[in-house]
Amino acid sequence: MNEQNEHNQSEDILTNRQGHPVTDNQNVRTVGNRGPTTLENYDFLEKISHFDRERIPERVVHARGAGAHGYFESYGTVNGEPISNYTRAKVFTNTEVQTPVFVRFSTVVHGGHSPETLRDPRGFAVKFYTEDGNWDLVGNNLKIFFIRDPLKFPDMVHSFKPDPVTNLSDPERMFDFLCQTPESAHMVTFLFSPWGIPANYREMQGSGVHAYKWVNEEGKGVLVKYHWEPVQGIKNLAQKDADKLQSMNFNHATQDLYEAIEKGDYPEWELYVQIMEDGEHPELDFDPLDPTKLWYKDQYPWHKVGKMVLNKNPENYFAEVEQVAFGTGVLVDGLDFSDDKLLQGRTFSYSDTQRYRVGSNYLQLPINKPKKHVATNQSGGQMDYRTDFGKDQNPHVNYEPSLIGGLKEAKNPGKEHEPYVEGNLKREKISRENNFGQAGETYRRFNDWERDELISNLVGALSVCRKEIQDRMVDIFTQCDEEYGRRVAEGLKMAGNNSENKMDEAVKQAEEMGHPSDPY
Repeated sequence: MNEQNEHNQSEDILTNRQGHPVTDNQNVRTVGNRGPTTLENYDFLEKISHFDRERIPERVVHARGAGAHGYFESYGTVNGEPISNYTRAKVFTNTEVQTPVFVRFSTVVHGGHSPETLRDPRGFAVKFYTEDGNWDLVGNNLKIFFIRDPLKFPDMVHSFKPDPVTNLSDPERMFDFLCQTPESAHMVTFLFSPWGIPANYREMQGSGVHAYKWVNEEGKGVLVKYHWEPVQGIKNLAQKDADKLQSMNFNHATQDLYEAIEKGDYPEWELYVQIMEDGEHPELDFDPLDPTKLWYKDQYPWHKVGKMVLNKNPENYFAEVEQVAFGTGVLVDGLDFSDDKLLQGRTFSYSDTQRYRVGSNYLQLPINKPKKHVATNQSGGQMDYRTDFGKDQNPHVNYEPSLIGGLKEAKNPGKEHEPYVEGNLKREKISRENNFGQAGETYRRFNDWERDELISNLVGALSVCRKEIQDRMVDIFTQCDEEYGRRVAEGLKMAGNNSENKMDEAVKQAEEMGHPSDPY
């Protein structure tokens, strides 16, 4: 091999995607040096056509995100008992391993490059690469949600998104939906308090939101809720502080997470669970499966069951943070669904979204692929590049059952969980809605500054809404707590008919502050 060929084989030599060395990356091929260009500009055509396809559809929600790799360790006990009394999931029963994880933090409503200082729930999604396959715990920083029926999810998101005509965010659209959705009162109370703007991702709680189930070897199930508590502590922002930060750095939370990990200041969270016997629990004034409700600690204590450490940044944002795909239905043996209607609706929606957004073979991508061997008869589709078929599988057999070398069913590692269900098919709300009780309790439990922020933020957002929407929201807050409703009503009265908000003021000031320039 001559010296020139050796040079072209060097690993730092630029190639196209076919592996051909690129000898001129500055000029397209033209007739003369002024053009026109010729059609056979293969390097240019390959480069620009791939560039045209560099993006996949943005997530409808949770578009803005940051992520990191790490590990989870189980403590192996629940309140002094072996954790195996409650679940046979090896990610919890095996205390000798560090289970690899990838975590994606996100904002919910706004686009992929929106400021991380906006008032918005934060996504907190964890992919566990367990010895039994992947487990996704897909939650938020806030422990509850706006709605309890999945049929309302598209309507909710549409009302929060920008106006389809003006493309402007409009609080009136959001409150138009919320004032007719009384179960949202609890989430609204958290969202418009300082809890609606976490200071960063490292000092932020996480929650599975829904009630799930743990299942032990005997097939007995219990309801369980998951809570991530940051060892670093919890910090939230007042609105004026968020406004100030946004003027300096609207990527502050992503930068904070990345730089902390780069310098070895690894963030940690401890995982707590609450456990409840499976059942309707008529002694409670709410349905335990209702995702708009908390299980209070004095009734259902938090038990520490493990720790998560994030210690490695992504090597490529798109390949990892953007293409990582989570789903609430991704559960391993020993974990199960509850009958929460919203959870079951999300279970279809999330995985369906990934097939559309990333592709039918999204689970073959390294960030989504289990770290155990996969042997499946599901094949084909765009970008199917599997080469690791079943070790002893007859390659001619892609079905089951088979007598001639096909894949075989696994043995169930424990007794099947078989909950008894009966009833008439209905389209009804749950019996124990209690839409306002916990929202009022949360208002009363807030610190004084948190209540002041809540009222100020609500008044600011509602002041641009028409009166019938304001009146309905005040009525909801009054049913939560008399003082709560009165303070919002008084704030709106003081605001009067001055519906001009910060957004309107910014439009005016942009013109007033602008400096004239001569045309060129």
